[in-house]
Amino acid sequence: MLDWLAKDYTNLDLSFSIASANIVVMRTPCEIPVQTSFGTMIDRPAVYLQLETTDGVKGLGEIWCNFPSCGAEHRARLLQTSILPTLLGPTYRDPLACFDAMSNQFERLAIQSGESGSIAQCIAGIDCAIWDIIAKRANTPLFQLIGGKDSIIGTYASGINPTGTIETIERCRGLGYTAFKLKIGFGDDTDLRNLTDIAENLSNNEQMMTDANQGWSVAKTLEILPKLAAFPLKWLEEPIIATSTPSAWTKIQSASPIPIAAGENIMGTKNFDDAISSGQLDVIQPDICKWGGISGNLPVIKNILKSGARYCPHYLGGGIGLATSAHLLAAVGGDGLLEVDSNINPLREDLFAPKLTCGKIDIGHSVGIGIGNQHYQDFLSEHTKTITLNMELKK
Repeated sequence: MLDWLAKDYTNLDLSFSIASANIVVMRTPCEIPVQTSFGTMIDRPAVYLQLETTDGVKGLGEIWCNFPSCGAEHRARLLQTSILPTLLGPTYRDPLACFDAMSNQFERLAIQSGESGSIAQCIAGIDCAIWDIIAKRANTPLFQLIGGKDSIIGTYASGINPTGTIETIERCRGLGYTAFKLKIGFGDDTDLRNLTDIAENLSNNEQMMTDANQGWSVAKTLEILPKLAAFPLKWLEEPIIATSTPSAWTKIQSASPIPIAAGENIMGTKNFDDAISSGQLDVIQPDICKWGGISGNLPVIKNILKSGARYCPHYLGGGIGLATSAHLLAAVGGDGLLEVDSNINPLREDLFAPKLTCGKIDIGHSVGIGIGNQHYQDFLSEHTKTITLNMELKK
């Protein structure tokens, strides 16, 4: 029996068998292209997965496919042809047993095909859908099922472009955000000018962060740190390539007056454990749709908080993954902030958009991740023109 469940649910039957699956790929153009140091996104894709158990309970998950967006259809086909056929039919004793079984089963294929990331993302989405099922079966919100007490969490506006920066922040401020993360890595002049503009317009109760999206070398990071120190930054995210050696990360963290953040590109319990134990990161940001889902990430997050580091989930996709990330943050507590894309995206907003008040949202007490089956079907009906693939599988 998993020891993650809240006391009221320790006797809950966690076993399940999946009878059918529906995969939907959606794509909507960006009103304003999203700029990063590694490329520009001109549309926002989403891969949504709905699983149904043999006892008729349906759950929703999302598979990461953010960039390049052409990967959305690829991941859907990977689910259809390789991964989901093995999921349909067998009975699993609980979500973690399923996650471990699928991770072990596809380990060799991931190596053989060079698809480690894509396969991990598919399994993560499956795991999230299964936890939504378990919470719905228990008739409780997911965050309460796995130990959370408070439905109110902090948020921040992410994905702020290097152009139109102040206008974006003013729009987000009007929506209720009090924390803002700027994308940098576009040259010192542009970066420092934008940071200066934000800092000069920041209110006393507001926060600013920044994300270089792996844009710099170690030497460049060490060079610019004294300039960044002039700003009240809560963290500097991924200044160097995520696969840099632990010594490189430690060197930067030791030299930085600003907390160093990363984690969206860490995959696997051992790699997270190594990053946590080394103390090389002040803010750790696993993405449940890129690796691990709930089953892989919940133990990792508990270790993050136990170490004294800050947990702030990474997320920049559609509404299902955002809702699941919100529930996980509410479940573990702490002072973490939920990342919410500042760019307009109906594939997110029309599924999950709780009202913001003073930088916080209330995710409510609807069962599962809070996105009901009828709401999801209505959403698909309203956005039929954005659907590029819709596939049904049955055992």
